[in-house]
Amino acid sequence: MSDRTPVIVGVGLSDYPKAPHLDGLGHHAQALQRALADSGLAKGELDGYAGVGMGADQAPTFTEYLGIKHHRYIDGTMTGGSSFEFHIQHAAAAIRQGLCEAVAITYGSNFLSAMGRSLGTGGFLSAGQRVAGTAQYEAPYGNTLVGSYALAARRHMHEFGTTSEQLAAIAVGVREYAGLNPSAMYRDPITVDDVVGSRLIADPLHKLDCCVVSDGGGAIIVTTAERARDLRQPPVYVLGAAGSQTHWNISQMPDFTSTAAASCGPEALAQAGIRPDEIDTLQLYDSFTITVMMLIEGLGLCPKGEGGAFVAEGNLRKGGRVPLNTDGGGLSSCHPGMRGIFLLAEATRQLRGQAGEAQVPDCSIAVACGSGGWLSCIGAVVLGKDHP
Repeated sequence: MSDRTPVIVGVGLSDYPKAPHLDGLGHHAQALQRALADSGLAKGELDGYAGVGMGADQAPTFTEYLGIKHHRYIDGTMTGGSSFEFHIQHAAAAIRQGLCEAVAITYGSNFLSAMGRSLGTGGFLSAGQRVAGTAQYEAPYGNTLVGSYALAARRHMHEFGTTSEQLAAIAVGVREYAGLNPSAMYRDPITVDDVVGSRLIADPLHKLDCCVVSDGGGAIIVTTAERARDLRQPPVYVLGAAGSQTHWNISQMPDFTSTAAASCGPEALAQAGIRPDEIDTLQLYDSFTITVMMLIEGLGLCPKGEGGAFVAEGNLRKGGRVPLNTDGGGLSSCHPGMRGIFLLAEATRQLRGQAGEAQVPDCSIAVACGSGGWLSCIGAVVLGKDHP
C-alpha cells in the first residue's frame, strides 16, 4: 500500500517587507513559483489548491490566475490570519483520503504598498464606512483593532498580575531573531525599556507590542510521503492539525484570558503523540505581544496565568527552552495582513535544518499556531522532521 502520509515538500516566500512592484496576486504567483522550484514538482502536478487573500478575490480567482487547472480539491476557508493552519488540516485530510495528490496553499498581499500604514477597508472599520453584518453592533462604540487586543491584555494583567515588562520581553526576543533575517523590516536590537517606553497605542499596549504592517506572501506545497521520495527537499511530516473557534466579534469573546488554543492545541499535540515539553520551536501568531502570551498558555507550555513568568525566564529567547518566531515574526519582520503561512514556512525551514544563524539545534518538532480575527479562530499544526 502506498504511503499517503501528508508532508510539506515546498515552501516559498514572495518579496517582503515592501514590494511595490507586486500587487496581491503577484505575491501569490511569486511565492508559488519559488515553492515549486524548492520542491521540484511541476505546476501541472498540482491537483489541489487552498488559499485566501486580503481583497475580494477568492480561491477560484487564484487558481485561474496561477494556472492550476483541473484541480480535484479546492478550499477557500477564511478564518483571518489562521486560515493557512486550517488549510493544512484540510489538505492533510484530503491527501490521506485520496481526494488529491498535491495541494498548493498560497497567500499574497500588498498591504503596505497599497494602503500605506492606514488599515483602510482591509476588513476593519474606517471613518464613514458603512458596516454590514454583526460588526455593526460594535462600530458605534469606536473600538479599534488594537483596542480589542488591549481588552485581553488588560484583563490578563488584572487577573494574573501580568506586567508590561513581561509582554515586552516577547517583542525583545523576536527582535533578536529579526536581526538574523536580512529581509526583516526592523533589525536593530531593542530592550524591555525600549518597548515599555515606546508610544502607548491602546492601553496597555505600546507601539513595540504591535506587529508591523508590510507586503508579502507565501506558498506551501503538501503531497504524499511516497511522492516526496523523488523530490528535492527532505519531507516535513504533518503530525497533527486542529482548529477551533470561540467567537468572531470581540464583544462575543467569552473569556478575555483564554483562546481556542486551549482546545485545538492539545488536540493537535495528541494526534502527534507529543507533549508540550517536547516541542523544539514555536512559530506563533504575534499580531501583538498579548497574542503570544495567550497562545503559549493555551498550548500548554505553561499553566494559565503563568505566561508572564514563563516569558520573563527567557524560555522563548534564542537559546531558550522553546525559541519563538525565528524569522523575526510579525512584531519585527513582516505582517502583510494575515501571517499564518509564514509560521508554516519558518517551521519547515527549521525542521529541514535550513535556518542558518537562526537554526534551533537538533530541531525535530515544531508547532505553528495561527490566530485569526480578534483572538477568535485558532489553528494549531504540529510538524515533524521524522516519519510518525
